[in-house]
Amino acid sequence: MEHVLACIDASSYADSVCDLAAWASKRLQMPVELLHVVQRSDPVAARGDLSGAIGLGVKTNLMQELVELEAADAKLKVERGRMLLAAGEKRLRDAGAFEVRTLHRHGGIVETILEREVDARVVVIGKRGASHEFASGHIGSKIERVVRASSKPVLIASREYAEPQNVVFAYDASPAAERALGRLIESPLYTGLPVNIVMADTDSDAHRRSLQDASSRLGVDREVKTTMERGKPEAVIARVVEETPHAMLVMGAYGHSPIRTLIVGSTTTTMIRTVHVPVLLVR
Repeated sequence: MEHVLACIDASSYADSVCDLAAWASKRLQMPVELLHVVQRSDPVAARGDLSGAIGLGVKTNLMQELVELEAADAKLKVERGRMLLAAGEKRLRDAGAFEVRTLHRHGGIVETILEREVDARVVVIGKRGASHEFASGHIGSKIERVVRASSKPVLIASREYAEPQNVVFAYDASPAAERALGRLIESPLYTGLPVNIVMADTDSDAHRRSLQDASSRLGVDREVKTTMERGKPEAVIARVVEETPHAMLVMGAYGHSPIRTLIVGSTTTTMIRTVHVPVLLVR
């Protein structure tokens, strides 16, 4: 059965992820699978121990201590995960989610998300995880890996949740943008929401035609406006988002290769990092 896959951890983004997943669940009339992944930690690194130069007998005692520490740490993480899932399930039900089921897994976060998204309509994840949530100006280390590898739209929650009431659609006529436009047209997630199609480029007949074509494809039964402004996409889009109350940003994601992104940067990453609203990314 198709569902909304919501991924939570111990960060302060968990509440926003649950609220956004509940919103998506009600609009899509689909259940929520609430996922928490316990990652295997390195007990030596966690202990901060450098034992390479100590005697063999001491090493034997140390290994026993590390085994005990690892077991205690694993037990603590499992219990914390159960508590997170219980709190998240309650929040989802209180918010009116269509149906909720929880899943507690061990392993790699990215790999587990990709495994569980097979039957998902959309993946909801926080902008930053527990280990990076206070790193202002950065996004979580797993976000780009999930988005690049995922075959499903990824909805990224900001720290504070507000129910989306307007869509800002970043459009550049690229293949990724066309796929995002297809989602806007077909998905009940956006039914009834006004859409502002934003193109950050020079004002030309060709660009105007592209905007008009995108607008007409969204249909006559919804409120659609277009904005064309010359400038850096990340600056233009961010300004429009900031001026739009209760906005959700929708955009095609990572249209260029990781190597090119490393050299010239990524508009996708910049938008995730700088805007303070939910961002839906379509690959």
